[in-house]
Amino acid sequence: MLIKDRIDYLRKKINKHNHAYYVLDKPLISDFEFDQLLNELQDIENKYPQFYDSNSPTNRIGGDVLNEFKTKPHRYKMLSLANSYTKNDLIDFDKRIQKTVNHNFRYICEYKYDGVSISLTYKNGELSSALTRGNGIEGDDVTTNIKTIKSIPLKLSGTFPNFFEIRGEIFISKSDFKKMNLSRKNKNLSTYSNARNTASGSIKLLDSKEVAKRPLDCFLFQILSEELPSNSHYKNLNKAKEWGFKIPDTISIHNNINDVINYLTKFEKKKNKLPYDIDGIVIKVDDISLQKEIGFTSKIPKWAIAFKFKPDQVSTKLKDIIYQVGRTGAITPVAILEPIKIAGTIVQRASLHNLDQINKLDVRIGDIVYVEKGGEIIPKITGVNFNERTLFCKPTIFTETCPSCNTTLIRLENDAKHYCPNTNYCHPQIKGKFEHFISREAMNIDGLGSETINLLIKKNLLINLNDLYELKFDDLEKLEGLGKKSAENILDAIKKSKERSFEKVIFALGIRYVGVNTSKIITKELKNINAIINSKVEDLLEIEEIGEKIANSIYEYFQNQNNILLINNLISKKLKFEIDKKLVNVSNKLKGENIVISGTFERFSRNELKKIIEEHGGKNSSSISKNTTFVIAGKNMGPSKKNKANNLSIKILTEEEFLLKII
Repeated sequence: MLIKDRIDYLRKKINKHNHAYYVLDKPLISDFEFDQLLNELQDIENKYPQFYDSNSPTNRIGGDVLNEFKTKPHRYKMLSLANSYTKNDLIDFDKRIQKTVNHNFRYICEYKYDGVSISLTYKNGELSSALTRGNGIEGDDVTTNIKTIKSIPLKLSGTFPNFFEIRGEIFISKSDFKKMNLSRKNKNLSTYSNARNTASGSIKLLDSKEVAKRPLDCFLFQILSEELPSNSHYKNLNKAKEWGFKIPDTISIHNNINDVINYLTKFEKKKNKLPYDIDGIVIKVDDISLQKEIGFTSKIPKWAIAFKFKPDQVSTKLKDIIYQVGRTGAITPVAILEPIKIAGTIVQRASLHNLDQINKLDVRIGDIVYVEKGGEIIPKITGVNFNERTLFCKPTIFTETCPSCNTTLIRLENDAKHYCPNTNYCHPQIKGKFEHFISREAMNIDGLGSETINLLIKKNLLINLNDLYELKFDDLEKLEGLGKKSAENILDAIKKSKERSFEKVIFALGIRYVGVNTSKIITKELKNINAIINSKVEDLLEIEEIGEKIANSIYEYFQNQNNILLINNLISKKLKFEIDKKLVNVSNKLKGENIVISGTFERFSRNELKKIIEEHGGKNSSSISKNTTFVIAGKNMGPSKKNKANNLSIKILTEEEFLLKII
């Protein structure tokens, strides 16, 4: 047998046994026999490096140590899910869908695993990349670490799309987590607090050999591709089982929302007996054409919702209330608690949000309070045990001055928050602005962490954001904890940040209510900083998705002369304050037109058509409504979309007819 043939044989055999053991839970050979096969393959690969394959099963043991993770864009956005907590929430969700859909459809129920979201890309049947959720638009490339998880196939079997993404959740089972902590305890090492955080931390380790030691597992539950095997989400997942993926066998199908509610009622009692942690059930429309028709908001799919079970609630003593200052000057009261364990973690603090919440709960220092994790993540006080209240529990008086700079607080009309107006000299605000400015979604200045920012502010080297671009090598090298290499890396990152796009710069400024998506909308519409500065509130309100609160905030920001001075200084430092000429519209022939794409096409892919629409000033929409200008229809256009377009008298164009509009 030729060497290459033997290598191929061993790789296929090892992949088969990995799948049987880690996915099917039906081992075909002993551990010793498996190790013999793996060792033989490793020896041959070492002797014949010309047959190297990045997806060989020998690469699951971990490779080189990385310096950092690279950030890459998601081909399809990784959106969050809307949450529901009651039967009525689900009924309302169903009613919203019924308004769009005019025929029967099915729901799919899936466990909402308490782990770390991951998106895997496969090309020609091989794992190509693995990205974390990140901000939903781009994530960290953790492919090397993902390859160490044996339940994730590196090569697929059967017939599959040439290119697709499959998404799921990485987790550690309860039994594996228990064994892991017991092993650490026996070695006199500190134990981990909960499985989810441990899984999350493991995926972000830079040494994949260490990741390989962690008992990570992965369930997959969503396929994204232009060539899906079926129009049914459920059938696609069953197909993915044949390709080698670990698809949960707990997915259930339901004919209507009442069936879903009955299922949830029966299931809630069982959730704590599962071998892994879940924090709810995800309800999805099964029909993928309907999913596209129902559409998305900027943050969530409208065809899916997460039902969260009532979280664990405990009681503990409220020891104190302190006040924190955010980067916008917002004051947040924080409850200091007697330490208490909730959902696997020790909780000592909980947000009290604002004065209205304190008054609503009538919460006082010394009270015995009820605490739960909102969405089983963020601790919050939900009530007070008034039977335990003593005479020493005095009514809470909200602070009148900033806890940092002692400036008198203000409260704006129709705003629940109090604010410190001393924006230029209040230390937490200055620090918060710099932390926001350098963050990954903004200027992405790596290496310049919170502690370093703090030291530079204390030494008066950072006061305004433009001071970052005045930093010298000597300023950084002398700082505690930094050396020559760190100083050079920070200066390189600062220099590189000048390449960040206009929308990133606008987001980095930290204008209140202006997030990542709003920054993108504004810069695309107005093109340069002068147009934004000169915009009136009424001009901003004409931009789609910009409401009154955002418009007023943007206008007020640029009425402040200190902010204008900052902008001018940043312009002088060569930051980008106009949209990239390559992104400017080819024409405005589709301006003001809302366009829906449905079906598959011969000349262009759906994504290419969307890009063409945007280049000519149009807007892509996922669902048909009375505001839709026309639909571009390809093969296999969804029948419900076609009916809706006809009922609303909306034009349906072929690919060729659409292209004639932009010539």
